[in-house]
Amino acid sequence: MGASIAEGGFDDDEEFAEAHEINVTPFIDVMLVLLIIFMVAAPLSTVDLPIDLPTSSATPLKRPDKPTFLSIKPDLSLAIGENTVKRDALIVTLDAIPELGKDHPVFIRADRSVPYGELINVMELLRQGGYTKYKLVALEGVAPASAAGQPDAAAKP
Repeated sequence: MGASIAEGGFDDDEEFAEAHEINVTPFIDVMLVLLIIFMVAAPLSTVDLPIDLPTSSATPLKRPDKPTFLSIKPDLSLAIGENTVKRDALIVTLDAIPELGKDHPVFIRADRSVPYGELINVMELLRQGGYTKYKLVALEGVAPASAAGQPDAAAKP
């Protein structure tokens, strides 16, 4: 609560008049601290495995709040988030994630060099474990010409 002293002197019998103003400086300080926290925490909430994803020209879908990423690395090892997991422990590890239910989708990130058969094998593992909803992750952008059925420019003589 603030008070102001009127001009013209101070008399012991007078009370201080209340100032009806909000001091917004503490609010601004709190908001700036929260902004810095979110700026630092945002990059940490993404998966940071070096995977060369293919591009897609499809319209991107809305990303859920807490997606579960299953990555297939170039050496064909699997990772949930950034933690490497063995193939035989994949379903047990997914079942141990509390916010992931069988009805939530698993986002599969496969490196460009992963053979198609390996991708299908991982999808089959998920299906056998009861995870029938999964989505494939690709980079946003225009697909290369070789993916559209046209010959690659580097392959021309």
